[in-house]
Amino acid sequence: MSEPGAGPITGSSNYFEDFKVGDRFRHSRGTTVSELENQLLTKLVMNTAQAHFNEHAMKDTPWGQRLVFGLVTGSIVMGLATQDVAENAVAELRLDKLRFTAPVFHGDTLYAYTEVLSRTEVEREDAGEVMFKHWGVNQDGKVVFEGERTVLIKRRSHWVKQ
Repeated sequence: MSEPGAGPITGSSNYFEDFKVGDRFRHSRGTTVSELENQLLTKLVMNTAQAHFNEHAMKDTPWGQRLVFGLVTGSIVMGLATQDVAENAVAELRLDKLRFTAPVFHGDTLYAYTEVLSRTEVEREDAGEVMFKHWGVNQDGKVVFEGERTVLIKRRSHWVKQ
């Protein structure tokens, strides 16, 4: 998926003052989802749905194979975005409007994108709130996840020595 004006980013310009409403980012990293992420993490949270664990049962479904647990997909996408947008987080405040828009399978490669939805002053001198929309796409450019995330982020003026 290619967004107009969305260049790859990495790095240190991710303090509260650096974000502007409407900014869009294509994050530089991607990851291929292995069986480990789906099986280990899904079992740790006790999601025992057959769609994630029973290859035999899934063989005759429209997908023809097991599906990756949606919250694993969402976690991967937000993780790929975090270094760029929340590395200076003081706190994660909210996750909203999570949508799993297409199936993800073992072997799919996921990439993350972000848009800044709002930047809000709060009653703190050292930080402010930024709301992001994250979305993830697979290797074919198909959107597989969307979600909004609000983060309390450090202000450069209070954390970086000038």
